[in-house]
Amino acid sequence: MTLTVADELCERLASDIDGTFAELMAAHEDLVFGVALRVVGDHAAAQDAFQDAFIRAYRALRRYPSERIRELRPRPWLARIALNAARNHVRARRPTEDVSTVLESQLTAETGDPPRIAERRADRAMWGRLLTALPDRYGVAVALRYVDGLSYAELAETLNRPIGSVKSDVHRGTQLLRAAYDAEQRAISREEAV
Repeated sequence: MTLTVADELCERLASDIDGTFAELMAAHEDLVFGVALRVVGDHAAAQDAFQDAFIRAYRALRRYPSERIRELRPRPWLARIALNAARNHVRARRPTEDVSTVLESQLTAETGDPPRIAERRADRAMWGRLLTALPDRYGVAVALRYVDGLSYAELAETLNRPIGSVKSDVHRGTQLLRAAYDAEQRAISREEAV
């Protein structure tokens, strides 16, 4: 039987948590920070939730028996921890920035034609705004599926819901996102016609 990269990492974690935990963090930091940022809505709070998520993960691993660590599926497990940590931060304080503003500020420096760069940034900001306007149930499912790239099985594990339910949430969220986009485009067309 061939071990996957995740299986090999979990095998090393089972025998040496302290020596391997930094590798776990490095492999999944983008996922954990992305989930935190989308939920809390501002960079500083996302950093706090990110750190809290990895502290929780480390503490959990210290309590788990080696066999449980070996069987761990790190992506959905960490996404779930990040989601819970971020939700706790939201409950503790209100977001200070709109997520679309944060997404815009997080863009890497782009090269090329300035009007095209501006257009891409405006598109990203619009999609970020439309995504954050979705009800949490659908917005989280769509973001985890299409932004973070979790499979439906990982998504079901992350959200602790049946796979059929998460597929339905992703489908419904995508429909709502499409309807919001269409409505925005109609409004833009009306403004341009005036």
